[in-house]
Amino acid sequence: MHQMTGAIPPVGRHHEVGGRRLLLHRSGSGSPAVVFLPGAGSSGMDGYIVHRRVAELTTSVIYDRGGTGWSDRVELPRTCAQVTDELREALRVAGVPAPYLLVGHSLGGLYARHYAQRFPGEVAGLVLVETEHEDYDSCMPRELNELYQAWDPGEALPDELPDEIVQFYRDLFAREMADWPEEIRAPLIERHVSPEWLRIGGQEAANRDRLHDEVRTAGPMPDIPLIALTATAIDPFKEAVTQGIPRSLLLQEAEAKTRLYTALAASVPHGENRVVGDAGHASVIFRRPDAVVQAVKDLLGGLGG
Repeated sequence: MHQMTGAIPPVGRHHEVGGRRLLLHRSGSGSPAVVFLPGAGSSGMDGYIVHRRVAELTTSVIYDRGGTGWSDRVELPRTCAQVTDELREALRVAGVPAPYLLVGHSLGGLYARHYAQRFPGEVAGLVLVETEHEDYDSCMPRELNELYQAWDPGEALPDELPDEIVQFYRDLFAREMADWPEEIRAPLIERHVSPEWLRIGGQEAANRDRLHDEVRTAGPMPDIPLIALTATAIDPFKEAVTQGIPRSLLLQEAEAKTRLYTALAASVPHGENRVVGDAGHASVIFRRPDAVVQAVKDLLGGLGG
């Protein structure tokens, strides 16, 4: 069963995909098309500034997965196969032909990799921004993993958040999106601070172990260029969700994930990891769109785009 969302998106339109309406916004022209896959509980609209700049270079697409953002609600969590099948059909329905350059943030990065594994002939390159990775936990200090596992954001959220918490996060997003068009910025911030969207983030990632297994068993990565972006800053978003965790552990996490993403890039013939030292996991899309756009430009240049 799925539930229709009554919200009108600030940009883009709904497309009928698999019996539900998905938000998809397409701009620009050219090939390969760049497709942005957002993180858990987020919206393709988070990549709007990246999208707007990429659309000056080639076709650019932002979208919301079923169950998230401005798309119809579906039961969560879902499998990688369900998400990648849905994305493939959404692009077909919207008339966006392959090949694609996939830009995946956080959980979206895992989905992007799985898409490339399943449909290697349709993917020209990958930009993986702070990507979810199946070996992430095993690379981290045991104490840090135990502290993270004790925190369950999806189930612990009440139907209404205290006003001071809502305002805290509203201010955080407002600072990161200060120069955004107001017609995008205002509705996006209000939804990001809603219990519904925060809960969706936890629900989407609730089956991480199964998603990791899907990627492990989906076959080798195709020989396509890949740029990983590692955001190492302990920014206000990171501080907010890691209260009580020693800073020394967070610094160890940054070092460990840099090694992990460097190894990921080295696992393909044409891979590179770039460290973004002035942004964190959640803020990198808002704070450093230029780093994401530059990675896209570099891959397009190498592809002759």
